[in-house]
Amino acid sequence: MRALFQRVSEGSVSVAGREVARIGRGLAVFLAVGRDDEPEDAAYIVEKVTNLRIFPDAEGQFDQSALDVDADLLLMSQFTLYANTRKGRRPSFTDAASPEQARGVFDSLVQRFQATGLETAIGVFQETMQVALVNDGPVSIWIDSAERHRPRR
Repeated sequence: MRALFQRVSEGSVSVAGREVARIGRGLAVFLAVGRDDEPEDAAYIVEKVTNLRIFPDAEGQFDQSALDVDADLLLMSQFTLYANTRKGRRPSFTDAASPEQARGVFDSLVQRFQATGLETAIGVFQETMQVALVNDGPVSIWIDSAERHRPRR
């Protein structure tokens, strides 16, 4: 499972010209489900996204988490985070879960994020979305749940 998230001062998602989600200060979270993901991967992603200290304290240091600052969350499915660009000019997405598999996992991720108590807005699964963000910092973080299996150096 992969997540790319950005600290934002605001964000919104529109589908076919109609706004479907909006947040204030918080995190815009792009989520991709891999074909071999397990429930532990979802737990890892939710824990990391909500607990990483990427919001500034009074001195401007990264010392507060999304939970600490009661951040809003904007969750969007984005299978393209599994793009493999090693060969040719067209990316391959063979490591991404099928839409049928990904929908169930994405829905469970949404429930896990909602269970944190943070205000959660959601894009529309398997739709073309127009995403508007004001990146704050900028701060953008990439997490791959496969990292939880690798030893630390």
